[in-house]
Amino acid sequence: MVAETYGAVAVTLGLVVTRPRIAKGFRVTPAMAALAGVAVLAAFGSVRFGDLAWAAHTMWRPLLGIVAIMVMTGVARRTGVLEGAADLVFRRAGGDPKKLFGLVFVFGALTAAILNNDSAVLLLTPLVVVAARKRHPKLVVPLAFAVFLSAGVAPVIVSNPMNMVVATFAGIGFNEYAARMIVPSVAGSLVTFIALRLLFRKDLASPPVPVPVPVPASVLPVAAGRRVVVAALLAVVLAYPLVSWLGGPVWIVAVCGALLLVALGARSGHRPLTVLREEVHADVLVFLVAVLVLSLGLRNVGVVDHLSRAYAGASPMRIGVLSAMGSAILNNHPMANLNMLALVPGGSPADPRCVLAALVGGDLGPRLFPMGSLAGLLWLEMLRRAGVQVSVRRFVLVGVVATLPALGVCLTLL
Repeated sequence: MVAETYGAVAVTLGLVVTRPRIAKGFRVTPAMAALAGVAVLAAFGSVRFGDLAWAAHTMWRPLLGIVAIMVMTGVARRTGVLEGAADLVFRRAGGDPKKLFGLVFVFGALTAAILNNDSAVLLLTPLVVVAARKRHPKLVVPLAFAVFLSAGVAPVIVSNPMNMVVATFAGIGFNEYAARMIVPSVAGSLVTFIALRLLFRKDLASPPVPVPVPVPASVLPVAAGRRVVVAALLAVVLAYPLVSWLGGPVWIVAVCGALLLVALGARSGHRPLTVLREEVHADVLVFLVAVLVLSLGLRNVGVVDHLSRAYAGASPMRIGVLSAMGSAILNNHPMANLNMLALVPGGSPADPRCVLAALVGGDLGPRLFPMGSLAGLLWLEMLRRAGVQVSVRRFVLVGVVATLPALGVCLTLL
């Protein structure tokens, strides 16, 4: 059963990464691959009914929070908040490549912190690529990397779906998480930014281009409704630490924020049911639960025991590095679940520094290899469809140079 389980999980992850086409216009989705893997493990006996019930009990709260963040992100996109902000970034740069690069990096980091890292990468990349082509064609690749790598260590729980799942399971509250992670997150972002500036220094040395960026019709004029949506998002962000300090759960804040933004979106003509249907990605939710069940299958055949022994008595630095390597090779979602099961066995109290070190590794490790995260794979696919070629070799080179120093700094400051 052990060999069969390893093989099934390996094939499942292979399908998640490659997303093969099985018919014209039809590809295997990550959710489909993960569900098939769960079915195979159930047939082998590696996964039992009790594992499914445990996964459902563990995931329902963070999943509600993730759904709410998807809705808020969708309303922000539909009301033009992100497009307007991207246009403002390019206009404020005034044609200066270095200033533009810095502003895009900050824009990506703030979007990842307020919404979440996947949203920042997947929503901002096409906006930035299209705008860069109009004004700075030579900066398309550097700016695309600025967006992708600006979403580094999640400064708050809601900035990364897997961090939310693991921290909730480990009993780490919003404020405790933020108090420990904001400094490493900011420091890691600064190190990443410096590394990218050095890597792309020749591209950024090009002279300013004093050509005004055409403002999309959807951004003119700046609607009052868009400002209200921005204010609502900021109110949600401020409510997170307050509610957590009062002892309330973060997911309730996210759900209330989603309801508020849906109402604001409705005032702008975006029907609530349409927003929910099109912005809540059921395949992502299914994938998250199915991958947790796959991790339970690996636990049942002893993988988590091996990982627990590797982590026993280890420093946060070692745990973070092992987590980063595992996330880069295995994919960050299953690795995060394995870390959770190894560091918080049975939901028992765990050393927060060790759990957070594993999360730091899970946040940064996927930047080393494309298969490390779905966001990385989709980022490469979006660029390919836009006619922008980034080879795996270049992805790895930039990822290693920008990530390894940031990983060391973040784990040292944790």
